[in-house]
Amino acid sequence: MEREEYGEWLETAQDRLKTLEAELADPTIYADRRESAKKSKEYARQKDLVEALQGLVQLFRRQVEAEEVIEDPEEEEELKELAQEELDALSEEIPGMEDRAKGLLLPTDEDEDRGVILEIRAGTGGEEAALFAADLFRMYQRYADGRSWKTSLVTSHSTGSGGMKEIIASLGGERVYGRLRYESGVHRVQRVPVTESSGRIHTSAVTVAVLPEAEEVDIDIDPEHIRVDRFRSSGPGGQSVNTTDSAIRVTHLPTGEVVSCQDEKSQHKNLAKAMKVLRSRLLQRERARQEEERSEIRRQQVGSGDRSEKIRTYNYPQNRVTDHRIGMTLYSLDRFMEGEMGEMLTALSEANESKRLHAFLDRSGHPET
Repeated sequence: MEREEYGEWLETAQDRLKTLEAELADPTIYADRRESAKKSKEYARQKDLVEALQGLVQLFRRQVEAEEVIEDPEEEEELKELAQEELDALSEEIPGMEDRAKGLLLPTDEDEDRGVILEIRAGTGGEEAALFAADLFRMYQRYADGRSWKTSLVTSHSTGSGGMKEIIASLGGERVYGRLRYESGVHRVQRVPVTESSGRIHTSAVTVAVLPEAEEVDIDIDPEHIRVDRFRSSGPGGQSVNTTDSAIRVTHLPTGEVVSCQDEKSQHKNLAKAMKVLRSRLLQRERARQEEERSEIRRQQVGSGDRSEKIRTYNYPQNRVTDHRIGMTLYSLDRFMEGEMGEMLTALSEANESKRLHAFLDRSGHPET
């Protein structure tokens, strides 16, 4: 953006800040705790935006003044040298302030601070895909542990050799969705399977879906629209497996969404977990319907699980992990699989924020009010 445009954005941001101040000064808004919390959060962000824009506009004023001194043929050389020093200092200070202001200009995403429902499914590649699905889940677990997030397994379907055909888990903590949202897609692995005696490298694929965790107030599910089936748990587990009808299968009749949970010994806990996953899936469906950029339903989010639809490749022989969306390659796959994903997740976030900002500025010559 040009320097002059920031002054216009500042005026609009100040107007919005005054509007928010008036709304928060009205006692009636606090009758709705959710709405008042939302407005308070927006007010804090808008205040930061105004301060950033004010600081940036002031820096631009100093920049213009220094340029005028340098260009004035009647000014003394000593003053011009001081003005040039000022310009040099400003050229280092302005970019950082400009990046901060641009970041704050973007409309906030209400899902940033939500927990997530993480769904991992083996795709192309048979048993090797199931083994890699289990490896990916451990990778996300380790990353979550490093950020003090809470991971709770909802359901899983294991194979005889330690692989996982499907894993569904909930992750809660600070900015979970904000950090993991770009993990959705097909993850391709290239390595020599444990079962391969000739040492040939195989390529397999796993699909990952990251859904923002829905709260009860987000999705109102009519009890008449769900069918709950109770059945006996199966597979390896504790003493309650195969002895009690604690497993739960919930079917949302209007959409056909089915969620099963047998991780807990308690039928009530399994039902609560299944309903959490169902609400998150229905929330994703509703947002997909409402927004053009989410025009596909949850299952289309990750494609068919075919290797050609990859977003990331994990190459074990070269100790390499490559994200194809941003063209980033790290030669530290061993550490990456231990949960050291921060560098790539940050790069993905920054790349998508840049795209959002350009799209936002293209749509509007003024900030949203």
